[in-house]
Amino acid sequence: MADGTGLIVEVPIDEGLVSLGQAIPPQLAAEIEAARSYRARSKAANTVRAYDSDWRQFEEWCWTRDLEPMPAMPEVVATWLASLAQAGRADSTIGRHLAAIAWHHRQAGHVAPQHRDPRDVIADTLAGIRREQRARPTRKKSAILAADLARMIAAAEGSSPRAIRDRAVMALGLAAALRRSELVALQLADLELVREGLKLTIRHSKTDQEGEGQVIAVPSGKVLKPGPRLNEWLSVRGGEAGPLFYRTDAQGLMTKEPMSDRSVARLIQRYAEKVGLDPAAVGAHSLRSGFLTEAAKAGASLPKMQEVSRQKKVEVLLGYVRDAALFENHAGKSFL
Repeated sequence: MADGTGLIVEVPIDEGLVSLGQAIPPQLAAEIEAARSYRARSKAANTVRAYDSDWRQFEEWCWTRDLEPMPAMPEVVATWLASLAQAGRADSTIGRHLAAIAWHHRQAGHVAPQHRDPRDVIADTLAGIRREQRARPTRKKSAILAADLARMIAAAEGSSPRAIRDRAVMALGLAAALRRSELVALQLADLELVREGLKLTIRHSKTDQEGEGQVIAVPSGKVLKPGPRLNEWLSVRGGEAGPLFYRTDAQGLMTKEPMSDRSVARLIQRYAEKVGLDPAAVGAHSLRSGFLTEAAKAGASLPKMQEVSRQKKVEVLLGYVRDAALFENHAGKSFL
């Protein structure tokens, strides 16, 4: 409703500019809406989805124990973090759950629990969890090397849409050193076929939260053949805009929905078991690790490895190089 000075708009009080129902000029109303829109885009879509999932878990945990999730007491949050640790969650996952709780509190106009925790119960609980997990041996997912992946691709037999898609997913996942979240987020528009193979645009990633985008090259290949595998999938998928890799239903029929990151992990484990690998020892990240391990063994330079992996810290890549060269020029080679 308009009056002599401007429009009446419902603006939340926590905007800090106007009160609910206050008459404000149209220009200010548009600027407030723009500020709200920018805040909504401050987190990557994948991060918001993860935060929403984490928050729903926290809410359900609170409700089943007759606890208040919003605003949550620091002691409640600390106990939730301890329950996650007892369930075997990694400290990085637990830290994300804490960030999700803080984010949802801020969105609702409340101070985050960890910022009204004078006794530091949240910080101390988190520190204790991390200390315990550092002392506990962890088993990282093993890298899947090119020879093993070639056998896995061969195990995806047949000409069904699912088999053709699975071969392309495995080949591209290793060839582009993709994280599973990046793999399922790919759109058809992110793909450019060129004479040498293809160019792939990664629009968002763990190391590119601002979404600046990065372009990586993927050769056609002679062993895993990511180029031909992808072309085969595209001939089945068609040229309609949307996710690059569609989900298939229980009958193996292609849908128009994107694959989930968990389905990629299950896909890798299923074919690993088919060729005699331990499915519990591998996962979607095994393809990314496989690329970096093979590149290090082949003597690729760190900058060229970084072009594909898009790692921010070169120390991570150095770890792969050290592992690949562990037995080269060994100090005891001449006398052992």
